Amino acid sequence: MTTKTTGITAQHVADLRAKTGAGMMDCKKALEESGGDAAKAEELLRVKYAARAEKRADRAAGQGVIEIYLHFNGRVASMVELNSETDFVANTPEFRQLAKDLALHIASARPIAVRIEDVPADLVERERRVAKAQVAEEKKPDAVKDKIVEGKLRKFYQENVLLEQPFVKDDKVTIGDLVKGLSGKTGEKVEVRRFARFELGGN
Repeated sequence: MTTKTTGITAQHVADLRAKTGAGMMDCKKALEESGGDAAKAEELLRVKYAARAEKRADRAAGQGVIEIYLHFNGRVASMVELNSETDFVANTPEFRQLAKDLALHIASARPIAVRIEDVPADLVERERRVAKAQVAEEKKPDAVKDKIVEGKLRKFYQENVLLEQPFVKDDKVTIGDLVKGLSGKTGEKVEVRRFARFELGGN
């Protein structure tokens, strides 16, 4: 690939590293490959780290931390378990920060499950029935209606499943993107095992 290094300074590399948490050499290479375009470089890094994370999906992650968040008004709290393969990674600032961000996000975004496959089957079926009823009277081919129903289900997952939700601090990335990104950076499997959310007076 042809690269353009003219104009890429140490400050550009440092800025990208501060934004993504990626290594200095990875940031420099991404900037070179993107011709100095910071937004494109950030996207390249996200794809790269996501690919690395996929290769580690079957590894055991038995270490990690439990992070607790309590909202300032004392009415909402959350607890999340974030796992890694080793204590070394679990004790890094990046890992601890992700755990804190997850706990804050859970308190704010009210997810109902970590993964799509964790959503109860009866709840998915109910959402599917509702979506079908909403499009039943529309004068469209059945194939189009089916696509609309699946689109409504995807939106349901994006709104309610933790790894599918846009991050409350940056809606351009999902929680899944953040987890995969850290896995790619650390070279270890990183996963959210479970969470709990508490609201005063709630169930």
